[in-house]
Amino acid sequence: MKVKKIPMRSCCVTRERLEKRDLIRVVRTPEGEVKVDLTGKCNGRGCYVKKDKEVIQEAKKKKVFQRQLEVEIPDSIYEELLSIVDSNLE
Repeated sequence: MKVKKIPMRSCCVTRERLEKRDLIRVVRTPEGEVKVDLTGKCNGRGCYVKKDKEVIQEAKKKKVFQRQLEVEIPDSIYEELLSIVDSNLE
């Protein structure tokens, strides 16, 4: 029986290599819009962050997404990420 390959990605904050399903993707679309990509298939430059409140808050403090995506990140993106993490914990 063939073993299915599990996609691995790196968290842009902690640099940990984790399974893709344990991370959230943030994307800068070709139009310059920043959004959270839950499908993992949206076009554009993306970076992954661990599903952890402390990691997301650290990303905001250190402006990791701004460096990775080379665009200003609105606070609504961080709020959306935190709400996704909260909903996964329940």
